[in-house]
Amino acid sequence: MLVNRDEVLNLAKEILSIDSPSGYHYEVMSRVEEIVKDLGYKFEQIQKGCGVVTVQGKSDEKVLGLAAHVDTLGAMVRSISSDGKLNFTIIGGPVVPTLDAEYCKIMTRDKKIYTGTFLSKSPSAHVYEDSKTRPRNPETMEIRIDEVVKTKEDVEKLGICPGDFVFIDTKTTITESGFLKSRFIDDKASVACLLQLLKILKNEEVVPTYTTKFFISVFEEVGHGASYIPQDITELLAVDMGCIGEDLSCTEYDVSICAKDSKGPYDFEMTTDLVNTAKEIGIKYAVDIYPYYGSDVGAAQAGGNNIKGALVGPGVHASHGMERTHAEALEGTIKLLYAYIMR
Repeated sequence: MLVNRDEVLNLAKEILSIDSPSGYHYEVMSRVEEIVKDLGYKFEQIQKGCGVVTVQGKSDEKVLGLAAHVDTLGAMVRSISSDGKLNFTIIGGPVVPTLDAEYCKIMTRDKKIYTGTFLSKSPSAHVYEDSKTRPRNPETMEIRIDEVVKTKEDVEKLGICPGDFVFIDTKTTITESGFLKSRFIDDKASVACLLQLLKILKNEEVVPTYTTKFFISVFEEVGHGASYIPQDITELLAVDMGCIGEDLSCTEYDVSICAKDSKGPYDFEMTTDLVNTAKEIGIKYAVDIYPYYGSDVGAAQAGGNNIKGALVGPGVHASHGMERTHAEALEGTIKLLYAYIMR
């Protein structure tokens, strides 16, 4: 089984170019549906917006689920200040200081788009003594709109109001050395891995051992992405980013296999099987514990689904900030998923 690294990277870049903070998934899911249907698979959407692709296996003795989320972090307009700036509330858990000086787009309810910039309320070193030291959080930051507005009323005339979505510029770049760097690699790189796996199954005309359902969730970043899943799924493998940092062994070139996160340990047998499979196929992998992390498996189990669950994914540096991973980790993730559904 061969993985085309360039295809995966370019697919991830395409998906990353479509804004989709939790709560606004329509355009990106339309594109995912197009890709899936072009491969000859049926695409179903459940009521809350999550997508399901079923690949019939040799056996229905059990049904495997592979879950990745296409929703991202983001922001919303909280209120409009008297001088025409926007106060904002965050969606999910971005590292807010990294938003300082980032470009963004504001989408109104009638889908008109305006551009803007996240800034500290002490944005100028020539004016504010605390410009370098003032905390960066939603209370001390605002959005400057690229329109001629001087008052709250001017902004309201544009059609901007509280509850409008704010899309953060991803700055997506693929380097010649094989790095993908962007906001929201968590978890659009994993979605690209699942779509590439579907393409491999189609091109190689292979059938997984057990019927497998590819589940694309749309509310993971706010905690309930896979709270409902197809009821015939018996074991769910979340495909989500691996963490990199102090006290962790994962790198940007590894496939992460998470043994425990903030919700507790993952299924022992599934996790052990994934570790042994990674060894057998010879990919780089790391087993780690992520104390400040949750996945679609946790959401599914909290939702009352009777499943076993585990978690794997490409190693991603600087999660919820300016993230980066490498093509080697994406390739390794696809190879592990392929081996998992064929075992």
